[in-house]
Amino acid sequence: MKPLRVAVIGAGYWGPNLVRNLSEAPGAEPVAVADLSEERLDPIRKRFPAIRTTTDHRTVLADRDVDAVAIATPVGTHRKLAEEAFAAGKHVFVEKPLAGTSTDAEAIVRAAERAGRTLMVGHTFVYNPAVVTVRGLIESGELGRVNYIDSQRVNLGLHQFDTNVLWDLGPHDVSITLYWLSEEPQWVQSVGACYVQPDIEDVVFLTMGFPSGAIAHAHLSWLAPSKLRTMTVIGSKQMAVYDDVQA
Repeated sequence: MKPLRVAVIGAGYWGPNLVRNLSEAPGAEPVAVADLSEERLDPIRKRFPAIRTTTDHRTVLADRDVDAVAIATPVGTHRKLAEEAFAAGKHVFVEKPLAGTSTDAEAIVRAAERAGRTLMVGHTFVYNPAVVTVRGLIESGELGRVNYIDSQRVNLGLHQFDTNVLWDLGPHDVSITLYWLSEEPQWVQSVGACYVQPDIEDVVFLTMGFPSGAIAHAHLSWLAPSKLRTMTVIGSKQMAVYDDVQA
């Protein structure tokens, strides 16, 4: 079986990691990278000389040798790029968050359905062995009924300019929580504050309530002295702690 040939759009903070991971993944082959900046493309050219680079993403979308695209650009561009990619007949991987609004997210899903192509979002932690293990403990009943989940995902920086900490870090805790509980929240509450940049929240407290009676709370921050990545599941029989920093 021939490998899936993937083009990465966006060579900023996360795009190079996608290129590296694709180059190491069996069944995948990174064949092109697009970014508006020649400067950001230079490290790609040096490390992966066989990969084609361009400053015009339309070039890779028009390339018949490209089977799929991975989008690692600012969240405000996700809808436009994803819709263009689906219109070009490509499968699409979008880094989290999928979109900045539910309207844009739903539009991306509809574009995938119209094109008959696969849409995947970068909720990578649901493939983490430790996260999968905790789900098994919940499903087996070993923890009993899940009463609540308490999460901390905090660190000092990196402050984003185009999105707040909820959209930057929160998708991990939300995706893991939904994966563990296998249900959608009935209600959501969130409060945050902007201390470093105006109009961009750098600390957020998110709470979700579920039909089963479980509550999930997440503390998200770019303004904390230590890097913490913990999720604690409080069950009626036992408790489990997932610590991604110590794992």
